[in-house]
Amino acid sequence: MARPRLPAFEPRYCSFESGGGLLHWREYGSGPPLVLVHGLSGSRHWWRSNLPAFSAHFRVYVIELTGFGSAWRHRSLGVEGSADLIGAWLEAQNLQDVTLVGHSMGGQISTIVASRHPERLRALILACASGLLDTDLFRAALNLPRAAVTGRVSFLPTILFDSLRAGPLNLVRSTRDLLGHPTREMLPAIQLPTLVIWGERDALVPPDLGRALADALPNGHYVEIPHAGHVVMVDAPDRFNREVLKFLSSLDR
Repeated sequence: MARPRLPAFEPRYCSFESGGGLLHWREYGSGPPLVLVHGLSGSRHWWRSNLPAFSAHFRVYVIELTGFGSAWRHRSLGVEGSADLIGAWLEAQNLQDVTLVGHSMGGQISTIVASRHPERLRALILACASGLLDTDLFRAALNLPRAAVTGRVSFLPTILFDSLRAGPLNLVRSTRDLLGHPTREMLPAIQLPTLVIWGERDALVPPDLGRALADALPNGHYVEIPHAGHVVMVDAPDRFNREVLKFLSSLDR
């Protein structure tokens, strides 16, 4: 299968520093702002199959968190610190009516951003978000092999490369931090229209948690994609893209 063509991005290098954190980003397309937040061990490359569809309608900001992707040389901030950094970045860029899309740990971070900066956001999209995960580091690690075989095998080299870049210290530190900062208590106060989208075969964050997440949000809407695993936007990109665009189009109507 041919790789989707990426739209050209701005030639300038984009970075932002605040409170000891470093955020990198790339911009694609034009239109209302849509911000993509990767998960644990992720990078901007995890959104490769989604960018052509999204950038046809939105100005897409693909960010890389401190400790990951292009910012791998730095110590990761944890979910609270990353949410603070994104909030400061939104203010520095003066972005309004933002759709925030977060995957896994990025969904947990995006939930915190939404609770702290609702005035900046238009909508929230949480893909296999980890905010309700109730386990420990050891049991989470035991699920990794099963997660690898339930997802797209061709994506494994990207996962391994980005994990090696981030390094074991950042991965362990971030995993412990996200498990220690559940988002359940903040959900009832988040009034934003929210799409909660999950892979049916997610072995890391089970779909039951996705349904519970959508039920706890005042304006949550749950969609489950058959045969997709934890990296749902990679495992089923066409369906993922359609669901996201359909959801955002419904807000306009």
